[in-house]
Amino acid sequence: MATAPVPVKQTTPIAAGMPDYWRSFRTEMDRLFDRFTSGFGLAPLQALRTEFTMPSPAVDITEDDAAIRLTAELPGMTEKDIQVSLSGNTLTIKGEKQQEREEKDKGYHLSERCYGAFQRSFLLPEGADCDKVDATFGNGVLTVTVQKTAQAAPKKIEVKAGA
Repeated sequence: MATAPVPVKQTTPIAAGMPDYWRSFRTEMDRLFDRFTSGFGLAPLQALRTEFTMPSPAVDITEDDAAIRLTAELPGMTEKDIQVSLSGNTLTIKGEKQQEREEKDKGYHLSERCYGAFQRSFLLPEGADCDKVDATFGNGVLTVTVQKTAQAAPKKIEVKAGA
């Protein structure tokens, strides 16, 4: 199966999405309210939600003299489920998966729906060429390649003997 290109779009910092620290803050606030409401016999907030957040995908980051590569494992997803955006020097990977399953047989009807989303952001180092970003997806693996600028190549400095 050939890898399919995933478009990388430039965004403004406001549209870059919710940072990880807000997500963890929300989780802590949900836990606080769940502990509070459980004393009154009320259902926890987690049970009232119809959506869930997928765990963040595993991401490997490698670097050589020419480029920085981020490789994310996204099994069961397609390139249409994934968004890659760049805001300043922040690279963001978002994904949303929706599954529906329906079975009808004599005596029963089964209908299941499952929705989930994730988002991860990465701060690109100095020397990353934000105009040369490529993203491909194939066999459940997203690969984002960010080329380095010419000035980012390491410069070898000769060490001379002192007097």
